[in-house]
Amino acid sequence: MAQAFNNYEKETGKKLQVWFEPGKYLVSQSGYFVVKANVIKQTPATVFAGVNSGFNHLIRPMMYEAYHHIENISNNNAPERIYTVVGNICETDTFAWDRKITEIREGDYLVFYNAGAYGFEMSSNFNSRLKPAEVLVKDGKPHLIRKRDVFEDLLRNQVINEKLKMKN
Repeated sequence: MAQAFNNYEKETGKKLQVWFEPGKYLVSQSGYFVVKANVIKQTPATVFAGVNSGFNHLIRPMMYEAYHHIENISNNNAPERIYTVVGNICETDTFAWDRKITEIREGDYLVFYNAGAYGFEMSSNFNSRLKPAEVLVKDGKPHLIRKRDVFEDLLRNQVINEKLKMKN
């Protein structure tokens, strides 16, 4: 590659620069997103597995159809079925269509792999939803590294202006 760059510079007089954005490559595999199944709904077209999170916590699948492998860690020895995994936001909130996953029951925990890049960074408080906690596992031991949001976090930066208050 260096030779090609040198040849290009000699031929054109222009120096090339190469830029990399290795963030996803470096941290994607180190993060997991864990959700809880809270509803299973059979329709003629598919079986929906609704979970207790939404695109406000992991927007990549909805924003640009990013693939995240999903595994049922509560029932991983059960037979596989085809599921559509959906979130709890009222908009189009679909994590995965037609995905083979071991049988999902209400209360089961699902893990999304490769969620270490752009998960929390792209998360939001859309629809006044709270952000989840983040946990680092080091040497097999969990360590809380970011607290779960509480209601007061949603109000933290709001300003009440006495002059703008409505009179009854």
